[in-house]
Order: sequence, then C-alpha cells, then structure tokens
Amino acid sequence: MLAHGSTTVEVKSGYGLDTENELKMLRAIARAAESFPGTVIPTACIGHAIDPDVEPERFVRRTIDETLPAVAAEFPGIALDAYCEKGAWSLDDCLALFDAGQAAGHPIRVHADQFNALGMIGAAVERGFVSVDHLEATDEGGLLTLAGSRTFGVMLPASGFHLDDRYGDGRAFIDAGGRMALATNYNPGSAPCWSMPFVVALAVRRLGLTPAEAIHASTAAGAELLALPDRGRIEPGMRADLVVLDCADARSLAFEFGGNPVARVMVAGQWAC
Repeated sequence: MLAHGSTTVEVKSGYGLDTENELKMLRAIARAAESFPGTVIPTACIGHAIDPDVEPERFVRRTIDETLPAVAAEFPGIALDAYCEKGAWSLDDCLALFDAGQAAGHPIRVHADQFNALGMIGAAVERGFVSVDHLEATDEGGLLTLAGSRTFGVMLPASGFHLDDRYGDGRAFIDAGGRMALATNYNPGSAPCWSMPFVVALAVRRLGLTPAEAIHASTAAGAELLALPDRGRIEPGMRADLVVLDCADARSLAFEFGGNPVARVMVAGQWAC
C-alpha cells in the first residue's frame, strides 16, 4: 500500500464472531501499525457477520452487551462499523449497536447499500454517522438525502470491478453536493486490490468523476473523514505526506492503469520508499 502511495490506512476488524477474536484483531492492527511508517487508523467492525451457530437475536445481543463494552474499554473512542445487508446485520440490529456505541462516545461508519438498500441512508443522516460505505444499490433519492447531509459517501469501485460490475453513481452524488471519498475496500473476498491509483482510474471510468475529483476524494476527503486535518493537501503547515508520480501530468493517474505510477513516497517529511 505504501509503495502505491497510501500513507494513511484505515483497517477494520470483523468476522471475529466473538469478543476474544474481535479484540485479537484490533490488537493485531495496533501491533502492525508500530512498524508502518505512515498512519494506521483502526475501526471496530464488530457487526460484520452473524455467527451461523448462534441464534441471530442472541448473537446481536451478545455483541452489544459484551463485545462493545470490551472494545470500548480497551480502545476508547474507536470508530464502530457494521454491515447492513441481507444475510448480515439487519437495519434494526445495526441501529441498536450504533445507538449503544454513540452513547459510549464512538463515531459511526457503516457498510450499506452494497447489494440491497435497507433504509440505512436516512438513519445515518438522522444520527450523524461519519460515513456510509459502498452505495452501489443506492437510488437517486438516497443519494440526494446523503448529499444533503454532513455524512460522507465512500464509494468502493474495486468491489464492483471484482464482483458484479455495479458501481455507485458518483457523478450524481457530487453534483448534488455530496461529500465523496474513495477507498480500495481491500479484502480477500470482495476487493482484493490495495492500489489507490487503480481506484482513481476506476472512479473516472465507472463513477463518472473527473481526474481532479477522484484525486481529491482519495486524499483530502479521506483525511477529513478520518479527522486528520494535517494531511491530504499540499500547503504550509501540513504533515508532508507526499507522493511523487512518474508522469508529466497528474491526470495520467486516472488515464493509465495496471501499473504503479508512484515513484517515491514521503511520510511526515521523510522519504519512506
């Protein structure tokens, strides 16, 4: 990821299915961060899957009553996430988790509208969640609702490229004033891609963004979403996380694809690779 220009990375837990394994993953993320030259932001995605061996209502209740307090005690203030989708966490179960999490001081991000729109957009806007991620199945009304709020829409075009060729309508969302961010969604199931340059190229081709919009959504917007005001822009006083591209025109970052256009990477004013 660093070699492809990512100096700040959000890493989520998930699929742990019990308190011990969710904590194990969050500890592993913290340990990995110690050897990464850039910044690693952990997120506790404790509502990602339902244990097939436990009755769903009991599993959700256990996650809220046991896993959430354990995570809050060891990782106070960490962002929470859940996957609101058929076959995963229902809208009501997600909101029960998030209401408990917000009451304990956790910011909320949510996976929603990847395959089915279950009503999370309105709830996310009403409750002031930080972001809604995916949005492939969001209709025009949902995009307009999200665009009229302070909640970020995070689109993940590598998922559509790998799975079913479905993409969020990034053009409509930005034209409506939406706060757009882009991410790889790097994972072994739906998006085995760690390259943000490829995501930029996809965003221009499949989401309808201009190269400048895609670059902004991959840098300054992501920094703002993660509450990191010292990066994402090139101006005095910033952290100096910088990427040197091996091209004469920044638009080549979107035009060319399949290789790595990053020549060098600087983190906090020091060359990292």
